[in-house]
This record gives sequence, structure tokens and C-alpha cells, in this order.
Amino acid sequence: MLIRSGLLALASAALITIAPASADSPTLLGVFNNWQAASTGAGDAKVCFVLAHPTASTPKKAKRDPIGFMINNWPARKAKGEPQVVAGYAYKDGSIVTAEIGADKFTFFTKNDGDAGSAWMKDPKEEARLVDAMKRGAQLIITGISRRGTMTRDTYSLKGISTALDKINTSCGV
Repeated sequence: MLIRSGLLALASAALITIAPASADSPTLLGVFNNWQAASTGAGDAKVCFVLAHPTASTPKKAKRDPIGFMINNWPARKAKGEPQVVAGYAYKDGSIVTAEIGADKFTFFTKNDGDAGSAWMKDPKEEARLVDAMKRGAQLIITGISRRGTMTRDTYSLKGISTALDKINTSCGV
């Protein structure tokens, strides 16, 4: 769980901007329509990820930090295709997040770190099924509930996801 909490800081930095490579910033591997591919770290600390921002969010006036959906590869752990939601707010305690691609639905558990919330799949066995659905689908809809009780709905275009995933799989060798 500690590793996943550390990803929140990575995601926040990546959501703001992917800057030129330095010791503390991600390295941009490419932009593929709506998806960015990047890596950070080296050796056992290397992580590769794809990232997108929503094309639409409701409610429009909700106060939120940067929002994004990521899929992470951790070569040292031999982990591939680990989805993560970055909400831009703290989630309501005990709430779940849902992801929908066409008729397919997936459930995520939430974890807050101060005023920042992230979500990961409840059933890690479903991660590959979600990634496959994303490759075949046109849009991903993420629904969550903030600590204040506001229900949010973020819509992501899936255009470019397959090429972005291929790029990080090659870069991270998983």
C-alpha cells in the first residue's frame, strides 16, 4: 500500500505537467492523441505510466485539483497494467469509484492522502480485463463521491490508449 500512496505524488506531478527529464520529473515518452506515455525513476524504482485528462467533467463548478486516469507498469515488481484514478479531491470515506466502458463496469477502492484521493481496482484480477476493454472502447467514464458528498463524473477519450500502452510496455520491458 505504501508504494501505491507514493504513486499519488507521482500522479499529481505528472498531471500538472510532464517536464523535460531531471532527477525528480517524469520523462515524456510520447503523446498519443489523448494519452501521454512517461517514465520516472531507474532500476528497481523505475515506473512507466500512461496518463489522460478527462475530456468532460461534471459538475463543472466543482473545485478540484488536477484530474487524471493512469495505468502503471512497475518492472521491478513485474506488475503490468495497474489502473489508478486521481480524482482531484478527497473521496468520501468508505466510498467506491466505478469505471464504465460501454456495458463493462469495474469497481475501485478509494484511499485519501490528506486532501488528495486516489482509487485502485478492488480486484487486481480485473485489471487486465479493464485494460482490454479500454483498448476496444471509445470512452471511459469514472464516477466518484467527494468527501463533501458531491458526485463527480469524468469522461475520458480512449483514442490513443493502445499505442501509449505499447510505448510504456516497451520502455519498461514488461
